[in-house]
Amino acid sequence: MARVFRNRTQAGAALAALLEHLRGDDIVVLGLPRGGVPVAFEIAQALDAPLDVIVVRKVGVPGQPELAMGAIGEDGVRVVNDDIVRLTGASTADFTRVEHRERDELQRRADLFRWAAPRADLVGRVAVIVDDGIATGSTARAACHVARAHGAAHVVLAVPVAAPDSVKALADDADEIICVEQPRRLRSVGEWYDDFTQVDDQTVVDLLERAHRRDTRGSRPAPEHARPDCPVGVDREMSVDVGGLALPGHLTVPPDAVGTVVFAHGSGSSRHSPRNQFVADHLNTAGLATLTFDLFADAEARDRRNVFDIGLLASRLERATDSVLRNHAVADLPVALFGASTGAAAALVAASDPSRPIAAVVSRGGRPDLAGDRLGHVAAPTLLIVGSDDTDVLALNRDAARQLRCEHQLTIVPGATHFFEEPGTLEAVASLAADWFVDHCSNPARSLR
Repeated sequence: MARVFRNRTQAGAALAALLEHLRGDDIVVLGLPRGGVPVAFEIAQALDAPLDVIVVRKVGVPGQPELAMGAIGEDGVRVVNDDIVRLTGASTADFTRVEHRERDELQRRADLFRWAAPRADLVGRVAVIVDDGIATGSTARAACHVARAHGAAHVVLAVPVAAPDSVKALADDADEIICVEQPRRLRSVGEWYDDFTQVDDQTVVDLLERAHRRDTRGSRPAPEHARPDCPVGVDREMSVDVGGLALPGHLTVPPDAVGTVVFAHGSGSSRHSPRNQFVADHLNTAGLATLTFDLFADAEARDRRNVFDIGLLASRLERATDSVLRNHAVADLPVALFGASTGAAAALVAASDPSRPIAAVVSRGGRPDLAGDRLGHVAAPTLLIVGSDDTDVLALNRDAARQLRCEHQLTIVPGATHFFEEPGTLEAVASLAADWFVDHCSNPARSLR
């Protein structure tokens, strides 16, 4: 009787037993996101091997997206299933059009998953490519090509279940194929699992981070917010997962950083705001890492109602903060928040959660009043910066300062209006923010709740 796997975890354990002959070899276990990663995680744990992902995307037939006419992978790898293309009558233009769309998603996922850990070096090593099952084999074939392009000396394809014809067709792509079950008729991979719940991006990131912490610390349990040695000179575009939605961001980590500042801009244009970029550059020079990211997708940003949805803004800022706390590059650094306009209210709401350690908050021309009754619960040291000529917002900040129960300060920049466009005023904001963040990130005891 054919085996039915309870879930991907149990399937991974069953598959790991068939891979014991690789124990002790110089192997890297590579999960195919997203469903293959929980299976691969169990194998990596069982064989005490490093875990990474190998990102590929299926190129589906127009109108039949589940039927693969090919697949693409990182570094420009492209695989075409000539039989499917011929049978469906798909044209070269059809393939190219779908490929372009899938490459955007491939890059988004690669950026997101590389946030969890740097890509493993495959040169001269055994690459064990893992998925939760194989139907047509197009993505598995692309993954094998990607592994070879990255220098793998030996490629092993390992899956819990696969169609026999697909296994046979992949014989020239992998040096070794390990499969627990090969049913004569495979209608779908999901029918071989009791629980085939879709795996989300955050689960993949979490599993990669757990594996990376284990690899960098051996068998010792990792402190909740510990990290390996922080790479210096990090300056890259990233994707920030805010609960199923990946938003573009930019992470900069200077050498010997003393803290990480996450930016929140009410308009959602945090990455491209010239004022935020100016302040971020100043903070980097002062020895602070920065994460700027877009709080909204493009379509959301066009709806002005979202700009004043403080609950939505705060929720996304909290998820971004949680990602920073887990990220290996900056995970043991104190985290602080810089908010502008309605983003300042979101920062204060996020800092009012006692379960989330925030070292400091700075508000630039912010609307702290929109944080409502959460103001009295903010424990992080808070600096409110307002222009002297921004009279309405200044009045709101004075009232908010009276409600704060934490260490706080209201600083007025002479001659500045709301956007700090006057000569020297934005420089004053950047200097004030840098001093506040460095002081409180370098002396975390001052920020204890």
